[in-house]
Amino acid sequence: MNIHQWGAQDLSAPKARELRKVPAAVGLLLEDVQSGWVGEVVRIERSGGMRVLVLEDRRGKTRSFPTGFGFLLEGEPIEVTGPVQATSAPATARTASGSVKVENLKARTALASRIWVEGKHDAELVEKVWGHDLRVEGIVVEPLHGVDDLASAVREFAPGPGRKLGILVDHLVHGSKEERIATEAMRMPGAASNVLIVGHPYVDVWQSIRPQVVGIAAWPVVPRGTDWKTGILRGLGWPHATQADVALGWRRLLGQVNSYADLEASLLGRVEEVIDFLTTGRH
Repeated sequence: MNIHQWGAQDLSAPKARELRKVPAAVGLLLEDVQSGWVGEVVRIERSGGMRVLVLEDRRGKTRSFPTGFGFLLEGEPIEVTGPVQATSAPATARTASGSVKVENLKARTALASRIWVEGKHDAELVEKVWGHDLRVEGIVVEPLHGVDDLASAVREFAPGPGRKLGILVDHLVHGSKEERIATEAMRMPGAASNVLIVGHPYVDVWQSIRPQVVGIAAWPVVPRGTDWKTGILRGLGWPHATQADVALGWRRLLGQVNSYADLEASLLGRVEEVIDFLTTGRH
């Protein structure tokens, strides 16, 4: 429904609830109904005799829209009126991923597109650093619990326009088993244009945390044949005998991650690539 349709609805349906009037203010998170653009109000200007809102999205891009009808605030259609008083943009707050933080965020309705990661720990790490960005975009992260049957999972998902998949795979290096699995998955119907598989070189997502964050110069070397997580915890001198020890070890590692600066660039670039793939063309 476009701006003119909002107005037509109000005139033709006198019994309908009148739209709430919300004064324009820096920091409002609005969605333009006609274009689907979602952004935070960073400036309020005058142009051609009308008042204009400048909305900045999560990637720092801006677009201008006239005040009035045609906006959603937390999913509610509203009319944006002139500001109560002159405002100025506050110091820009940043999220853990380094993007512009959207204040008073209400998660956007989840889209059909998804990010798949190998396991629970991968999902928790992505959520901790990129969770704010993903809620702005309405993207859900789902753990696969392994990629051995990735081709079947992609076929069942049935990718297509508006139903995209971004998949993050551990240890995706040339000649690996994971490379062969990814190649097979990309042969599934609809995958060529609507699925992006990326990966990092690490055996496990734990290694994507910079070792200096944990207070070590490098990750311990795990002998062949030893469970990798168990070997890492043993090398760190942490409890490692049980699954509970592994779970507690991960909580301890995750607790050291506060922002994108605590992660290796090889993971940062791949996650940003996936988010861009899923959101390109939506605004």
